[in-house]
Amino acid sequence: MRPEQVIAALRFDPLLPVWLLVLLGVVSLAVVGLGVLRGAKGVYWRLGAFAVLLIWLTGPRLVQESRTGLRDIGLLVVDQTASMQVGDRARLAESARQAIQAQAAKMPDLELRTVTVPEGGNAGTQLFSAIDRVLADIPRSRFAGTIAITDGQVHDTPKAPPGGAPLNLLLTGNGEQTDRRLRVIEAPGYGIVGKSVTLRLAIDDLGVNGQHGPATLTVRRDGQAFLTESVPVGVEQRIEIPITRAGPTVIEMSASPLAGEVSQLNNRAVLEINGVRDRLRVLLISGEPHQGERTWRRLLKADPSVDLVHFTILRPPEKDDRTPLNELALIAFPVRELFVDKINEFDLIILDRFQNRGLLPLPYLANIANRVRDGGALLMSVGPEFVGATGLASTPLGSVLPGGPAQANAVVDGQFRPRVTDLGQRHPVTEDLHGANSGTTAPDWGPWYRRIEPGPLNGQVLLQTAGGDPLLALDRVGQGRTALLLSDQIWLWSRGHQGGGPQAELLRRIAHWLMQEPELEENALTVRVADGRLRIEKRSTDPGAPGDVVVTDPDGRKETVGLHEDAPGRSSAVREATVPGVWQVTQGTRSAFAVAGAANPPELADLRATALVAGPLARASGGGVHWLGGNGTPELRRTEEDRAASGSSWVGLQRRHDHVVTGVAALDLLPGWLSLPVMLGLLLLAWRREGQ
Repeated sequence: MRPEQVIAALRFDPLLPVWLLVLLGVVSLAVVGLGVLRGAKGVYWRLGAFAVLLIWLTGPRLVQESRTGLRDIGLLVVDQTASMQVGDRARLAESARQAIQAQAAKMPDLELRTVTVPEGGNAGTQLFSAIDRVLADIPRSRFAGTIAITDGQVHDTPKAPPGGAPLNLLLTGNGEQTDRRLRVIEAPGYGIVGKSVTLRLAIDDLGVNGQHGPATLTVRRDGQAFLTESVPVGVEQRIEIPITRAGPTVIEMSASPLAGEVSQLNNRAVLEINGVRDRLRVLLISGEPHQGERTWRRLLKADPSVDLVHFTILRPPEKDDRTPLNELALIAFPVRELFVDKINEFDLIILDRFQNRGLLPLPYLANIANRVRDGGALLMSVGPEFVGATGLASTPLGSVLPGGPAQANAVVDGQFRPRVTDLGQRHPVTEDLHGANSGTTAPDWGPWYRRIEPGPLNGQVLLQTAGGDPLLALDRVGQGRTALLLSDQIWLWSRGHQGGGPQAELLRRIAHWLMQEPELEENALTVRVADGRLRIEKRSTDPGAPGDVVVTDPDGRKETVGLHEDAPGRSSAVREATVPGVWQVTQGTRSAFAVAGAANPPELADLRATALVAGPLARASGGGVHWLGGNGTPELRRTEEDRAASGSSWVGLQRRHDHVVTGVAALDLLPGWLSLPVMLGLLLLAWRREGQ
């Protein structure tokens, strides 16, 4: 509150409506004027009587008010968004804030309220939205104006100044700046494995007068150099990125720096493209009809991403009954089409109780083996047909199998329950299967009654009998993978025999591991960034300690982070990840990448300190623009409403002269007890004058 003041003023409290007072005045003037024209005596005394009457009817009063002045309210808005962290902007802003607050504290008639503008994410700098929220609690009659400390990159500039008061900008720079940015125009979030995606981007030079030469564009994929070329500035570029694997692929693009630019922070852009398979083509060959055949078909047909081709051998060559081919209702087995012409189109080949009975010549079996080595997958579920001269282990296909039968009479009959091996409890194909054994606890699964005793096995054994005999083996061959299920009775689980078992889940995991789906990798290092935190996850079949990883932030700084074990085969760690860009995590020969922050947020799209965005609004409001990097913080002054609120070295906040009335005293200047004798006296004088 300001000191109390006493203000005296002449006011009127009419006893009649104004229009009636005007009418009486006109009639009075008419009567007096008629008397003047006739030369009547005493007319001026009558004029005086009429004047006293009219003045009395207007109710003149001398009013004294006791007023207490209210302090004006000004706003000091401090931009604290991401672009204000560039260079020494934060220091300049803090210095200006302290200086303005110190000057305002010495002005008793001013209340200065400070407002900070936080990071707005993809909405950019919402400076005027923050002002509007504060103005909702400030009376407009007391609002003296706004002083905004910012870099000028504002994304919600209105058409009119806030509150109708002057706006002054204190910009954290030393004049208009230049900046180079890499702008992503279009980037898909997904890509089909085996195909390429197209990125559209451009390199822009902002705040630059005249034409500049080309810039160097560098593209890295998963940390490895992919492309470096010279491109013209301001021209859209199209980059083809091949998607070679399922899962996330991190693309980092950077432009060479521009001489004198304010920052290189927006010279790069990062994005993540998730590789997905279009349709997983699976070829299922059943060597003969049997009870478990439907199990495979139901499993594969239930997956909408699987395109299944299924053949069942109903009439093998040794069962030729000399029926003419044109009288058979069976479809001829398209051997050459499947195993020569189109074999490379299949992601997974499943041979279910298939034996070599002359249907597939040895070169065709060799084609299957070659397809596996080139990146394909083979799953074999075997029974008695796997043993003996017609078994596939003795063909060229045996070179890619995890193993073969132990001997000619390797078929073992008898009840047993599959158990997960120690390795299998850490492997994603068999970990946490419902009802599985844990330690010495027996599984809750139903029994099987037949298995094949193998010879020496390659790869990883995930299922075995209680006596340690292998039942499921996985192996990597070249660029492909194979799986061997040494029993043909997994279908008993799907029938619920003695409680059944996780047949569908196990077969689904085996198929996806064979087709190299990332979530089934048994030795993998993955990272992701969410809510400003980097989460590191490691899967390993190694029973040893999880060890440490090396984290490299987008600025190249390295940090060693220890992993802690969450479950057998799984370990993790979490740390802060506030710097936008590509984060790399390395352990030994494995590396993983994650993207922090949006690919092209508005806050970092233009890093220049500029008056071009909000400067016109400030000048139109009566305020101005001041560069803190040149002349320092301007002086704070108080100005009147009809004066400018900015000068070459000062900024102003208006005096609004708002107040509250604490007391009122009124004195009638012509009360009734005085006006009536005066009017009668004047009328008496007029009458006497006329009588002479």
